Amino acid sequence: MVRINSGNGKENGTVGSHIITFLVEDRPGVFAKVTGLIRRRNFNIAKITVGPTHIEKVTRMTFLINADEATLEQVVKQLNKMVEVLRITELKPKDCVIRELALIKINTSDQQERNEAMQFVNIFRGNVLDVSPTSLTVEVTGDSQKIDAFLELTKRFGIIEVARTGITALSRGSDPRPRGVDSLTLLDYE
Repeated sequence: MVRINSGNGKENGTVGSHIITFLVEDRPGVFAKVTGLIRRRNFNIAKITVGPTHIEKVTRMTFLINADEATLEQVVKQLNKMVEVLRITELKPKDCVIRELALIKINTSDQQERNEAMQFVNIFRGNVLDVSPTSLTVEVTGDSQKIDAFLELTKRFGIIEVARTGITALSRGSDPRPRGVDSLTLLDYE
């Protein structure tokens, strides 16, 4: 389980988890260039999501990266030199909204188990997506700890299969940039 470190990672070069978002040009090969640069620095990319934004031809990449502050700063400087990278932002957990999605197939061999599992789904505000005679497929959305807690409670039924997304995150408030972050204007893409 990955826990997001709210510290700054500067103490004695300690490694912490950092949420980094990239707005990049939506072109072939950009994902490989960004991840390749991160890989070459031997970072552990714990979670990653990539998807389109509201701006045509601009894609958002969200990474949960384990790194010390100094090394992360070097990589961000190198990534800023890439023409395809339009904006890089580090999001602090207290200043953003973070979500993850999990699809979970649970063994439910009888009606009683199915009813119990569905009670857990309701408690966690999940959704039942599929029901078969021997299983229940559910969707749970929230932070990593919520999904981990759901998995822990339902493992007694038998987890058949799990598919989890990486995290996705946005800064809180109306400004798309956290306070104090200078970034490139995206007017050329809007």
